Parts: sequence; C-alpha cells; structure tokens
Amino acid sequence: MRAVVQRVSESSVTIDGRTVGRIDVGLLVLVGVEHGDTPADAEWLAGKIAALRIFADEAGRMNRSVRDVGGATLVVSQFTLVADTARGTRPSFIRAARPEEAVPLYERFAQALGDATGRPAERGVFAADMRVALVNDGPVTIWIDSRRKTDAAPDASPGAVPDTTPSPESTTETSP
Repeated sequence: MRAVVQRVSESSVTIDGRTVGRIDVGLLVLVGVEHGDTPADAEWLAGKIAALRIFADEAGRMNRSVRDVGGATLVVSQFTLVADTARGTRPSFIRAARPEEAVPLYERFAQALGDATGRPAERGVFAADMRVALVNDGPVTIWIDSRRKTDAAPDASPGAVPDTTPSPESTTETSP
C-alpha cells in the first residue's frame, strides 16, 4: 500500500456538490492499494501514519503525532498512487488492485487509522469522482510505501537507523 500524507489545517471531500468528509487540523491521507497488499500492510501503514511526528511541539520542532495534537484524519482512495511511469508518457495502472481486493484493504486501513489515533477517520468514497480540497500546512507532504518498510529492533524508535559503527573490540588488531 502506498500513501501520501499531508499535514493540513483543513481538508474536505465533495461528491456531486455534497461534502462527504471534512476535517480541521490533521492529516489528509491519499491511499493506493496494489495487487498483493495484505491486511498486515494496512495495519502497518495505519500505525506508521498515526505515529508520524510531523506536528510542531512547544519548541517549534516536528515532534508530535496527529494523535498527540488531537488531530483528525481524512482518508481518500487513490489508485493512481500505484501508477507505473517507467515507459512512455501514459501511466500504467496494471499494479493497482481490483476493487474486490482493494475495498476491504482500504476499509481496514481507515478503521485501523481511526483506532490508532483514537478518532474515527473521515473518508472519501471508494472509486467515486471526488473533489478533494485542502490547505496544506507547512507544507508537509510525506510518501510512504508498505513494501519499503524495514524491520527495526523492538526497542528502536520508528525510522531509527541501525548503528553499524564497528565497536572498538572489532577493530583492534590481534597479534598471532
């Protein structure tokens, strides 16, 4: 699954002139489901997004998550996120999951995100022709792909880079 996460001061989704989802401060999350994505991908992505520290703390540093600030989330399905543009100028969407595979994962992701933030996620309507409005705050826009995740040590913070510096013992030459 792929997501584009945008920190917003407000966002809304309108279909045929009717607002179906609206938030104030929080995250607009555009989600694309790819063939082979799993419920585990949906759960991982929701947890990652809920914990992203992209809101300012008292010192003005990006150090707080959407749940820390009591922000809302708006989830919008967007199959174009899995576009392949490697050949030619017309994007290929062959990797996008068919609706029978994508809808349950989209719904699971939205539910998991709501659970992780403590507030139900507002939603667009899957496969509808939507008008998405937003005021990007910052701007802050993050792209996340569940297929690019790495396993971190249990005590490592999200996104932590493992220390590969050799220890003094491993660099000490020994005499025969």
